[in-house]
Amino acid sequence: MSTIERMNRTRAVRPPVRVIRTVARDDHPTRAYIDLAVVAENVRVLRAHAGVPVIAVAKADAYGHGLHVAAHGLVAGGAAMIAVANLKEAALLRTAGISAPILLLGYLPPSQACDALRWDVTCTLFNDEVVAALLAAAHETGRVARVHVEVDTGMGRLGFAPAAVGPLLRRLANESMMDVVGLYTHFASADEPDEHFSLLQLERFTTLLGAVTAAGLRPPLVHAANSAAMLRFPAARFDAVRPGIACYGLAPAPHVTLPARVRPALSLESVVAQLKEVAVGTPLSYGGTFVAQRPTRVATVPIGYADGIQRSPAWREVLVGGRRVPVVGRVCMDYILLDVTDVPDVAEGDQVVLIGAQGDARIDAGEVADWLGTIAHEVLTTIGPRVRRTAVC
Repeated sequence: MSTIERMNRTRAVRPPVRVIRTVARDDHPTRAYIDLAVVAENVRVLRAHAGVPVIAVAKADAYGHGLHVAAHGLVAGGAAMIAVANLKEAALLRTAGISAPILLLGYLPPSQACDALRWDVTCTLFNDEVVAALLAAAHETGRVARVHVEVDTGMGRLGFAPAAVGPLLRRLANESMMDVVGLYTHFASADEPDEHFSLLQLERFTTLLGAVTAAGLRPPLVHAANSAAMLRFPAARFDAVRPGIACYGLAPAPHVTLPARVRPALSLESVVAQLKEVAVGTPLSYGGTFVAQRPTRVATVPIGYADGIQRSPAWREVLVGGRRVPVVGRVCMDYILLDVTDVPDVAEGDQVVLIGAQGDARIDAGEVADWLGTIAHEVLTTIGPRVRRTAVC
């Protein structure tokens, strides 16, 4: 039985959770579809690949997949814990009926410390102020604060310096209202081709771990590996791995290879709202930056930069009728225009796929990221709130 599994068996009873399910009108044709079976299988494959439990990272609305939707796939796949960035995300998981352990990786305002304990959230210690706030909250609520200690080995963001960790663990060992159950760090460059800095961080963390173990202060759960580190550095897997983007089927970088059975779980789709024929020389969209060079059939699609379709540099292509077609003219707030002249029999109401597969054609978020000069993480997390996330089971 893994450390996390043993910890789960002895966890405190959580406050009652009211499960809320709502059915909204089908009032907009632009949707993101999340295949929960694919999410679950991805977690299972990553767990088998790593050989240790998976702490599935679901921050930023589960990387744009819809936290309240995707979390059920993560749990079904056997994620031992779900990690989030803030208390709002943790509370959303609880109100969605998720009873799995939750790790808050990010900043916790002192004013939220009591609520974090009431929601049964494991928090991160990264400075003395958070330690004091959680201890005060533990005494106020009568609930023991379960915490992980974050070590800054080179990210330069949150976390204690390695030299401060030993004294902190020694001090907290005598605190009856705080239980240090984890120790972790975060890699700054695990997705970069040059391994040097990642290996330096790993050395720093391993040295610290050796020292706290020798002092009898090692917490039961040690973790460090994000998606890239899990796939590239087996020595970084420790007691658990902490993948994010890989859980949703995307590689953290083009040169990082995913296990064969890991697949993208999200498709972003809309419809053709209107078709029109325009003559040679006709300008299209704001500023008239595109001018038709031939008689052109134009499709208007109800999705725009308010929904995450970047204006500049622009989204290049989408799928219509199983073919790639170009986005033409400037992306609008609510619409894009397509040149569908070469697509036979296209009609109003036809499916348009921006991310995902249509017939034998596919566009994934990694390819879109290359067009936009960014990473798949940003492409997915900027899909806007007007785009309803719909589970596919």
